[in-house]
Amino acid sequence: MDTSGIMGGFNKLFEWISRLAWLNVLWISFTLLGLGIFGFFPATVAMFSVTRKWMLGNDEVSIFKTFWTTYKKEFLKSNLLGFIILAIGLILFIDFQFVMHSSHRFVSVLYVPFLIISLIFISMLCYILPIFVHYEMKISQVIRSSFFVMIMNPLSTFYMLIGIFGILFVLSYVPPICILYSGNLLALFMMKPAVNAFEKINQKAKLMLQEQ
Repeated sequence: MDTSGIMGGFNKLFEWISRLAWLNVLWISFTLLGLGIFGFFPATVAMFSVTRKWMLGNDEVSIFKTFWTTYKKEFLKSNLLGFIILAIGLILFIDFQFVMHSSHRFVSVLYVPFLIISLIFISMLCYILPIFVHYEMKISQVIRSSFFVMIMNPLSTFYMLIGIFGILFVLSYVPPICILYSGNLLALFMMKPAVNAFEKINQKAKLMLQEQ
């Protein structure tokens, strides 16, 4: 029995467990450093930037250096994107409360269309941050692109939503573990299918150019 191979596998596993834990600690710490609301989006973007490099095969990337560089560089832009997301979410929440508590028949008819719009918005959120860190785009382009990528990859979007719900469900039963494993797991789960979707789109674009 090859014990060296088994030990190597365990060492690799513990190495990745440590990397993930360190990334999550950075995410929480820099969120607090930015006074919560102003630190959350830059820290989240920085976390996605690290996971993107992992997904592209750069396992040995310096986690802290990549995180800190992205945090500083994207602080203002990521906060602007974040507040736009929050504003849209707040509008949808207020509309939802209005539709739910309205006794007017016409308003009640809007319930299903409103749910569809909300689902589209939530699905777009799965791609907004991956697109933000993967491409150099304006915020308006990031939001538009997230819609088109979501539409072009319905199965990936469905699996991402189920996976995100599953991770949040499990974490809700073990809150203490959120300190080491929470945002990092969500970032990994969202970044992997997103990168695959980007590659598929790039391949389709190349084929279209070749046909022309």
